[in-house]
Amino acid sequence: MSIKTAIVGYGFSAKTFHIPFITTSAEFVFHAVSSSKADILSQDWPQVQHYHTAADMIVNSDAELIIITAPNDVHYPLAKLALEHHKHVLIEKPFVTRSKEGEELIALAKEKGLLLSVYQNRRYDGDYLTVKKLIETNQLGQVHVYESHFDRFRPQVQQRWREQACDGGGILYDLAPHLLDQALSLFGLPESLSASCQVMREGASVTDYFHLVLHYPGLEVMLHASLFCAGPNLRFNIQGDKGSFVKYGLDPQEDCLRAGELPTRVDWGVEEQIHFGTLYDSERESLIPTEKGCYSVFFTELALAIKTGEHVQMGAQQSLNTIKLIELAMESQTTGKRMNVDF
Repeated sequence: MSIKTAIVGYGFSAKTFHIPFITTSAEFVFHAVSSSKADILSQDWPQVQHYHTAADMIVNSDAELIIITAPNDVHYPLAKLALEHHKHVLIEKPFVTRSKEGEELIALAKEKGLLLSVYQNRRYDGDYLTVKKLIETNQLGQVHVYESHFDRFRPQVQQRWREQACDGGGILYDLAPHLLDQALSLFGLPESLSASCQVMREGASVTDYFHLVLHYPGLEVMLHASLFCAGPNLRFNIQGDKGSFVKYGLDPQEDCLRAGELPTRVDWGVEEQIHFGTLYDSERESLIPTEKGCYSVFFTELALAIKTGEHVQMGAQQSLNTIKLIELAMESQTTGKRMNVDF
């Protein structure tokens, strides 16, 4: 049976990153949505149940899975309400804005026997999958330097909640969860962390630049985001004792989704050769074909976790750790100190 799925919100995230997948997968059925945009919803999805508020939908719909795409500061109360009403929950990143809230939600989901997951879609980026493969096949040898960027060119402050001084606002909560999740998937928790989290743009009121360094024995992991990068965007620079790998540009899946392309073609998510990364060693350099990006696999694995009750792989624990690391990063910025990671 398909999983009855309800979505909180009908903005960019819902329309770009969730609806295209749940409507093209036999594992899900788009059952309900909550939004104040009633007229637009009636035109776009007349067969889907519409609710004016998230709370009304969570309490009164018979959806089995609630996808939360609302602003960051309401992730916790909406997820708690859904779990209390015996719904599985998928939350857009960041998981929550305070780690204590995440701990409470994880405990509640475990008590109820429900899946609580976070949309860490960047685990399924083709460039990251390429880096993962290079490391696992030992083509770089022992990795000693891992540099990962998520840069953009947005020098002017935009009037939207993500760029305002609100709970969970700024790129530290917007972009760091992606970069941290990828690093933790590859290397586990670091021994310590140091960070620079700055407010740089004129008129900005929240972090719009960060440089995080995760310290491991014999390995430095640098995670970086700037809104002043007008040139080619460095994505990865990985250095090992056998060679190094350099990759520019972002995974093409988001651009495909923005353009309205549904993830149904065989070649969907395939990157063009011009964007391939380069592997260097002491004798030569080689273009490395980018692995195929596959956000759809996230939803396949999510459905499997719900149906089998095997929740660990798709669970929220690693996403909770990213929030704890963000909290340490803010403390490092405030104190100017390197913070021990002891959780």
